[in-house]
Amino acid sequence: MTDEVTDMQVDALNDLLDAERTALLAGDLEKLTEMFDSKEALIEVMNQTPQRDLECLQMLDTKVKRNQLLLNGAMEGIRNVAKRMAELRQIRRSLETCLLYTSDAADE
Repeated sequence: MTDEVTDMQVDALNDLLDAERTALLAGDLEKLTEMFDSKEALIEVMNQTPQRDLECLQMLDTKVKRNQLLLNGAMEGIRNVAKRMAELRQIRRSLETCLLYTSDAADE
């Protein structure tokens, strides 16, 4: 591959990582899903291509790690919300059961 093609791939991955960060900060999970295949393909090509610009690779690596931290935080937040929603459903079921027993006792 020519240096020009490699530079285009680096630029494309750099732009995609910036867009991914923006989507993560905005909570745009749909946009993240849309980017996944492109990101995976670009990284795969980059891994198979000899790279000469170590500084550029370090910059991309830093962005990938930054985005991974943001993604981990988003996933933790989603897990916490799901856990809280399950707790609230359990409380609701308990209240419904209490109301049912209270209603039955009043009828007797």
